[in-house]
Amino acid sequence: MTNRYDEAFSKSINDPNGFWGEAAEDCHWYKKWDKVLDDSRKPFYRWFVGGELNSCYNAVDFHVENGRADQAAIIYDSPVSDTKRTITYRELLGEVSNFAGVLASLGVVKGDRVLIYMPMVPETAVAMLACARLGAVHSVVFGGFAPKEVATRINDAKPKVIISASCGIEVKRIIPYKPLLDEAIKMAEFKPEKCIILQRPMSKADMTAGRDLDWNELMSKATPHGCVPVAATDPLYILYTSGTTGVPKGVVRDNGGHVVALKWSMRYIYNVKPGDVYWAASDVGWVVGHSYIVYAPLFLGCTTILYEGKPVGTPDAGAFWRVISEHKVKVLFTAPTAFRAIKREDPKALLLKNYDLSCFQALFLAGERSDPDTLNWAATNLNKPIIDHWWQTETGWAICANCLGLHHFPVKYGSPTKAVPGWNVMVLDENSQPVGAGTIGALVVKLPLPPGSLPTLWNNDAGYLSSYLDQFPGYYLTGDAGFIDEDGYVSVMTRLDDIINVAGHRLSTGAMEEILADHQDVAECAVIGVGDELKGQVPLGFIVLKSGVTKAHEQVIKEVVQMVRDRIGPVAAFKTATVVARLPKTRSGKILRGTMQKIADSLAFNTPATIDDPTTLDEIKTSLKAIGYAK
Repeated sequence: MTNRYDEAFSKSINDPNGFWGEAAEDCHWYKKWDKVLDDSRKPFYRWFVGGELNSCYNAVDFHVENGRADQAAIIYDSPVSDTKRTITYRELLGEVSNFAGVLASLGVVKGDRVLIYMPMVPETAVAMLACARLGAVHSVVFGGFAPKEVATRINDAKPKVIISASCGIEVKRIIPYKPLLDEAIKMAEFKPEKCIILQRPMSKADMTAGRDLDWNELMSKATPHGCVPVAATDPLYILYTSGTTGVPKGVVRDNGGHVVALKWSMRYIYNVKPGDVYWAASDVGWVVGHSYIVYAPLFLGCTTILYEGKPVGTPDAGAFWRVISEHKVKVLFTAPTAFRAIKREDPKALLLKNYDLSCFQALFLAGERSDPDTLNWAATNLNKPIIDHWWQTETGWAICANCLGLHHFPVKYGSPTKAVPGWNVMVLDENSQPVGAGTIGALVVKLPLPPGSLPTLWNNDAGYLSSYLDQFPGYYLTGDAGFIDEDGYVSVMTRLDDIINVAGHRLSTGAMEEILADHQDVAECAVIGVGDELKGQVPLGFIVLKSGVTKAHEQVIKEVVQMVRDRIGPVAAFKTATVVARLPKTRSGKILRGTMQKIADSLAFNTPATIDDPTTLDEIKTSLKAIGYAK
């Protein structure tokens, strides 16, 4: 017997024109498309060719004109600055149209680029939407990024204007942004004409005469600007993939497909309705922040939470429960690392008892593999659906998910369930041949990619082909390895380059991590492959213990080694692990396994620009030296 998911998926693959054409009717168009899918220049597919719309109009004006003017559009909750602010759709329209007027007065027109280097404040969303209003292309760079990385993005995007703030705020420190920006502009070959600086009260920035302009002064005399119709295929934004060096990869998102796919996803993946409160606990510098803090919730007419804080330490491990309870959040979307941090600080979820979460309906996790132990902990304590879903910067929205708005499948821990409608996911071997159910291989998506995914890289069609399409012609290479079981559930085990070869056996470090995470004393873990003269590579484990564990480290290591031996077998050759205080991660929560591997193998490495705390690498090096690595 079929269900709504089966019907939607089948139609999306067999009749993409019909499926996405129907979804597009839910959006506002100045001019309807001539063709839903243009495949005349494969593999460069285009969606809604001939159509004209405006992303800002769909996110803001439409709701003001259709009865939601006085509904909250954005709730800004900032425990690090002790600030809360609610912005209605009417107020948001005023701020966005005024700031669009500011940009227009500086000569910004359709097609110009604007770089945004901002913290988690409402003005960041206003700046993004104002760019969209004018048809300008925004490129948000994570606030606090190192000057060298900002400079490479300036050189690639060539922004007419840069928008920044005097500072960002971490839990216990203020990070001045302006000196970083000044250094980046000094390093960059391309120079912006103007910089707009939001002065925050915690830190006053020095201004460069003739170039730097004050946000508030400009807004005080701004003239509102209307929406500029753009082609569906025109770019909305450029987002540079994290950790790039040299020439960065600028993922392009178009206007038409983006509106259609993201608005559809809110209803059918997350099962939310207009007026619901939706919270993506991420940062606008990442793709999650673009898609699910700013654009998708506003496209649907929801209230979105913009949170400037952490899952722990602002003030404690009950921070997320407080936000959900106080603002009546229906759906939370965050990274597994956030819940691992909460679980580590409050393993028995005692702080949860202080809050009323009756409004809460579902938790979605993505950004890194969701280990079954964390999923089970969240499910047990929240008693709500815990949905692991899988997507990437390049895709812009979920490739695989349990689509709650279509059909709620039984959860299989460790799997993001099934391919979302529009995503024809397959598993191929190194010869581009499909493999059988349960067999690990390269996870790919058969072309065309659905609306909302990247049509190419910024000014780099050749890089788009070489990075994603050339290895398996006719397919998009996700870069992840995994398998599809007999029920159609997809399991994403690891990055393709994290498949290790142990004496000729191809093994997944993700599968080993899953076992380590099952241990009752383990809060977080990572497994990497390190060089071995006899076997080529052997696995090496890193373990972070839960708060309050007093058992000897040697005993925990002995137990996890035995667990891997029992579940995978001696072939895994998992014999070595070390207990560490914390794992090195990017600011978005991804564990830096590749960097750890280079340290272990005594290879040269660059500290990634996206790292949250560089001192964690020193700690890893010390731990590795103690067990004979990192010589």
